[in-house]
Amino acid sequence: MYRNFATLAVVSLAACFLLVGVFAEGEEGAAPTNIGAEKCGKMCHKVQYNSWLETDHAKAMESLKPEEKEKEDCLSCHRMAEGFDGVQCESCHGPGSEYKSMSVMKDPEKAKAAGLKMPDEALCKTCHNPKSPTYKEFDFAAKVGKVHEHKTE
Repeated sequence: MYRNFATLAVVSLAACFLLVGVFAEGEEGAAPTNIGAEKCGKMCHKVQYNSWLETDHAKAMESLKPEEKEKEDCLSCHRMAEGFDGVQCESCHGPGSEYKSMSVMKDPEKAKAAGLKMPDEALCKTCHNPKSPTYKEFDFAAKVGKVHEHKTE
């Protein structure tokens, strides 16, 4: 009897781990989700993450006045979905849940097929536009290199 109980316990535990793994990675057909800049930095992109931490994008929530931190109009640019503060990696590159694995990220075409976006002027102008109360003329060509360095070391 003890052997059957032990076997049942091991099988049950294994099933639980499999279910947790399925839900942690996202269900088949579920919409891609953001994983956050911190995970991107810890998993692979340490240089880019550390560079990003020094940018205005990383500190976007800090630039808001207290009363603006509740306004959806402000939060749509200053906070990423799922409550991640700041203009994070995925604010520009799209939700990373589907392209975060090393095997996908090492192949640019696979990564793009899995949802990796390469930001362009139109994407930047979804926030850098006259609707912003602090808007100044936005010169994409002059600003794009200042976002942060995308070193590959």
